[in-house]
Amino acid sequence: MLVIPSIDVENGRSRIVHWPGVATGAGTPSDRPERIAERFVAAGATLIHIVDLDGARAGRPVNLEAIGRVASRVAVPLQVAGGMEGADKIRLAFAAGATRVVVSMAMADRPEALAECLAVAGDWLAVGLDPRPQRLAAYPWHRPAPPSLVELAGELVDLGVRRLVLSHGGARPELPFLAQLARQTHAEIFVAGGSVDLDVLRSLRDAGIAGIILGEPLLSGAVDFAKALEAAS
Repeated sequence: MLVIPSIDVENGRSRIVHWPGVATGAGTPSDRPERIAERFVAAGATLIHIVDLDGARAGRPVNLEAIGRVASRVAVPLQVAGGMEGADKIRLAFAAGATRVVVSMAMADRPEALAECLAVAGDWLAVGLDPRPQRLAAYPWHRPAPPSLVELAGELVDLGVRRLVLSHGGARPELPFLAQLARQTHAEIFVAGGSVDLDVLRSLRDAGIAGIILGEPLLSGAVDFAKALEAAS
């Protein structure tokens, strides 16, 4: 299972300052996304996830310069989320240096637009889903009734999506459900965020999850990256 560091970018900077030596007073804090990405790649990261917070609010990629700086400094795939809902927007992200994109759950209600995005990104496109039933029910679906997550995942796979990113917010991932979803869905399942520790990482690995995307827990030092890599291997 991959452990994927995530950097939330706002106004060209990381929302959270990364200071890996804060406990001992060693090293230097940084809010520059490219430096943070370099540190994680040097420590063993094989994929970096970037959330364009300004892009998510604007509905289009905004932090393209920051994405380009990261892409120029690390030789691993760069996955970008936030403002990617459209083929032209994905092209902008790719031109800046992204190699993968994550589009929002809204695209499940826009199959034609999703098809256009897939034509640009292919297997490097993932759809972000919120697995919490109350969130699915509250979403303003353009259909008679809200779908279940299993139904939604099946629809997306039928449309050609090969990667799904399940965002748990601050909640603890529901391991039995995720294991069942991983077995039943013909797509790679990634988990983003949630309340995780090393035991949860091991359980996600054993459940067949392809990767865990972690932002603040890694940046703040709450979860040690080296130990997380070991737990996921």
